[in-house]
Amino acid sequence: MGNLIEDYAVIGNGETLALVSKSGSIDWLGFPRFDSPACFAALLGHCGNGRWLLAPQGNSKVKRKYRRDTLILETDVETPTGVVRISDLLAFRDGCSDLLRLVKGVRGKVEMQTELIVRFDNGSVAPWATRLDDGRLQFVAGADRLILETSVPLQGKDLRTLGSFVISADQEVRFGLSWSRSFHKVPGPLAFDERMNKATRFWNKWISQAKECGDWTEDAKRSLITLKALTHRLTGGIVAAGTTSLPEQMGGTRNWDYRYCWLRDATFTLYAFLSAGFLEEAAAWRSWLLRAVAGSPEDLQIMYGIAGERRLDEREIDWLLGYEHSAPVRVGNAAAQQLQLDVYGEVIDAFYVARKAGLPANADSWALERALLGHLETIWNQADAGIWEVRGPLRHFTHSKVMAWVAFDRAVRSVEEFGLEGPVDRWRELRDTIHQQVCDRGFNRDKDCFVQCYDNDTLDASLLLIPLVGFLPPEDRRIKGTIAAIEASLIQGGLVRRYHTSEGVDGLPPGEGAFLACSFWLVDNYVLQKRYDRAKTLFKSLLSLRNDVGLLAEEYDVKAKRQLGNFPQAFSHLALVNSAHNIATSHGPVHLRSQQDQFRRTKAD
Repeated sequence: MGNLIEDYAVIGNGETLALVSKSGSIDWLGFPRFDSPACFAALLGHCGNGRWLLAPQGNSKVKRKYRRDTLILETDVETPTGVVRISDLLAFRDGCSDLLRLVKGVRGKVEMQTELIVRFDNGSVAPWATRLDDGRLQFVAGADRLILETSVPLQGKDLRTLGSFVISADQEVRFGLSWSRSFHKVPGPLAFDERMNKATRFWNKWISQAKECGDWTEDAKRSLITLKALTHRLTGGIVAAGTTSLPEQMGGTRNWDYRYCWLRDATFTLYAFLSAGFLEEAAAWRSWLLRAVAGSPEDLQIMYGIAGERRLDEREIDWLLGYEHSAPVRVGNAAAQQLQLDVYGEVIDAFYVARKAGLPANADSWALERALLGHLETIWNQADAGIWEVRGPLRHFTHSKVMAWVAFDRAVRSVEEFGLEGPVDRWRELRDTIHQQVCDRGFNRDKDCFVQCYDNDTLDASLLLIPLVGFLPPEDRRIKGTIAAIEASLIQGGLVRRYHTSEGVDGLPPGEGAFLACSFWLVDNYVLQKRYDRAKTLFKSLLSLRNDVGLLAEEYDVKAKRQLGNFPQAFSHLALVNSAHNIATSHGPVHLRSQQDQFRRTKAD
């Protein structure tokens, strides 16, 4: 077995990111964007699919951390003869991305090795290697070019670039790998010290804006830095994860491409940034959202590319074996074409939250929202694929209808609170109609709880969002019954599962880990119900699942005690930041979003 998912740390430059293993191997990296074909794809295959190893020869012990308040990874490697520190950083120049690796001797002498295997197009294309006049190595295939810069003597063997060196205390050896288009001018050599210092200053200044949240401040800051690493610096788009096809079940087929931007994350993202004090990032995300969803309302997608691209056609890459043979490996995501009604609620709520937060008004926003609401009026009563993007039959998912209610509720609030114009009487009527329908058909009186779909008895963790969005108050007996039912049926090993996959609702083979965001939602419910001890206990348990550098994947396998799914996962870190502020303050995201200022139903059926 290769590296565990949690054995990886991440470095990024606001355009792309790389996964660095504890063993010193960069096993995943694509240029120039998060969703570009990888030139190091060993994560989803074997080392012959591309990687860059920088490690001691022989046995070693590893301890790593991020340089304080940065995304610069520092790995201390101890061998029987000495200790070295490897610092890894991704930076950028105009038209160029730079991967910097610095090895510094700490104690004694250490024999080091490097093995660079470049395979463009997701591990399938070996480049043409040449040496430039200044001694740097150049690797070219098609439009891609990598240039390797180091003082270490290197040799080529079997389409690999190899080198070895000995480093003593206080000595430093530097490696730089720069990507650019092969038809552009060759970039100049790297200024290592300048790039490292500039990156340190950037991260320190950026995270210094973060508001404190009590005992959880440092935990929230690490997740915020991770979210920033998943945010494209030019477009403002936030990808759901940095990888594709890391499995939700080892050996299974639940392997999806998450290197795109989901509308479902919109409100969670705004609350996370706004609560932490990052107004610029919140505004950039809102701007991305507005650009992405512009156009005909009936063409709204549930996800888009980093710059708002709509065509995310899904295909399988058969030359990659998959992480621990979990195949297929997929590029693109067919769920982009699904009908998922909840995204309308998330989009309208996100714009409402932006208004409440005082972000500068956008003249196009309200016109777009009204168009989306007009279309939602005609489709809200349809069956859909739901929050979990099922690939089975469409259903009337309770959460989808609740979020349709959110869309009209926030529209009414926008008229009443901000003086905007719209058919508010009709929206109120629709809001009431949807609310009554959900209470009539989404609530199972025999089980005394809300259920996954209309007129059935299946539970779903998305029901935890009902009080969080203000559909019903937390003290309502139906909410209490739903939380109790989820605690009794969906919790395994202390974590909340999305639903029982054995019941076949999603059209896929059963089996997956616990979706981590769901457990954070339970934390937030405990906060609303003033069960603070339960909230803190569960939150601490979730924090303990992070790897040694504070990162979370999408899911967790409670039996195997390991992380699952794409990594690092924005939804997990968004939920962590929001829960941290919910526990620490009386005005956290859950307190704000659950308010029903103008429309509060307290009567239980």
